[in-house]
Amino acid sequence: MILLEMLSYPFLARAMLVGLLVSLCAALLGTSLVLKRFSMIGDGLSHVGFGALAVATALGWAPLAVTIPVVVLAAVLLLRISQSSRIRGDAAIALISSGALALGVLVVSLTSGMNMNVSNYMFGSILTVSRADAVLSAALCAAVLALFTLFYPRIFAVTFDETFATATGTRAQLYNTLLAVLTAVTVVLGMRMMGALLISSLLIFPPLSAMRVFRSFRSVTLCSAAVSLACFVLGMVCSYAFETPSGASVVAANIVCFGLCALAGKLLGR
Repeated sequence: MILLEMLSYPFLARAMLVGLLVSLCAALLGTSLVLKRFSMIGDGLSHVGFGALAVATALGWAPLAVTIPVVVLAAVLLLRISQSSRIRGDAAIALISSGALALGVLVVSLTSGMNMNVSNYMFGSILTVSRADAVLSAALCAAVLALFTLFYPRIFAVTFDETFATATGTRAQLYNTLLAVLTAVTVVLGMRMMGALLISSLLIFPPLSAMRVFRSFRSVTLCSAAVSLACFVLGMVCSYAFETPSGASVVAANIVCFGLCALAGKLLGR
């Protein structure tokens, strides 16, 4: 079996572990982001991440140690800008992400040019994940999953009716910030797997596929997680079998799954 053969290689086993954890985190968070019409935050934050990585690489600093706090700050800033000024939603994302991407390109061009480390984060190269990166990624994913599970009822409340949640005593601003921070951490971890150009697909496709079939928030969340894990495994197997890029293969699997779920939804009258 191809999957067992893949797992016999340590670097592929690390890639599968990290990929499954990141896919699970992205699917859970993506459900709330899609319902809040803030799903493109993943794309914006990945561009910020690329800019931070370019600066960190140029200065010889540890990539994740620089990128995670920068992207977290960008996520909080995006949230504040979109909620408290005339620049809202997609415009705020475009403003910050395009500026950060331009900064990254300038830094790369002014130093030694596009090197492999930066290229891996931009286009994805999950097979190069080191043991140290895998341990750090697993720990951070576990923290994301624990916080999401712990505050699930409140995240549910601010997702569907933020005004009502605030009126009933829920600190909506706090949980919106928590959602943004968890998304930022997940995006940074997923950039090595999917690349800055494709990471938003992990946040968008699984929830949209689940919504074609299910209606309740809990059902959509659980189905989204299952779809994300299955599509990641299928994408990695296809990537191994046909020697295609891993990130693009995972996205292709998600596209096929979305089509099948859309068809199933029509047959079920959803």
